[in-house]
Amino acid sequence: MFKDKKAPRLTDTLIGQGSLVEGKLECKSNLRVEGQIHGEIDCKGQVIIGETGEAISNIKGADVIVAGKVVGDITTTGKLTITASGQIDGNVDVAKLIIVEGGLLNGSSKMERVAAAAAPTASSGKGKVKKARPEAG
Repeated sequence: MFKDKKAPRLTDTLIGQGSLVEGKLECKSNLRVEGQIHGEIDCKGQVIIGETGEAISNIKGADVIVAGKVVGDITTTGKLTITASGQIDGNVDVAKLIIVEGGLLNGSSKMERVAAAAAPTASSGKGKVKKARPEAG
């Protein structure tokens, strides 16, 4: 009678406090680490290393939040947030970087703007200049 016809929601992955995972971890949803992981993390969703979490790992994720400790490199096309209790010993390649007072980054950071669509040049418009129209709102 009340059937849900929505697509099934992906389940988040939790590595709980006291747990140890070794190897490569790939996930399509979000990941939260409160235990330890030694290996590689490749996540399509958000990766959170909690206050009790420790990752000796290279991490790829949509967004990454570090409140625990990471030894390894982090790559994200989104935002990396290092909280006051967070520590990263490695290099980061991110679009946006937030380090809260007390957070530690021991390594290099690389940030690049997302490439915007190429602006038309004067020669491509055959001498015609379009006037900007104000946005509605």
